[in-house]
Amino acid sequence: MSKVNVYDSDGNVVARVTYNQDLDFWDGRNWSCGGTGLHQGIAKLKDGNYVIVHGSQWQGDRAYGEIVTKEEALQAIIRSGNLELFDDPRFRELKPMYERLDDTEEVEK
Repeated sequence: MSKVNVYDSDGNVVARVTYNQDLDFWDGRNWSCGGTGLHQGIAKLKDGNYVIVHGSQWQGDRAYGEIVTKEEALQAIIRSGNLELFDDPRFRELKPMYERLDDTEEVEK
């Protein structure tokens, strides 16, 4: 598998991670992250930072990673529908955050 550069908020390359499409979902015709020819993956660095990997099938686009917060990583997994990622040792610490979403109470009519 190929490696992609990971950028911090200042645009500096701070790491390299293996390209993946773990956040893609089947839309009935293709694997994608919601946009035609676009893909997303997720990784975790040894220092504990999470990385969203962005990929594209469009000519001239290059795959890259960006460091995100725990909350952004959690939301990316939820949006993808790939909830089995919470059982992956890399992302297990996010599972309690996801489970707490069920603890909020609904206001009754």
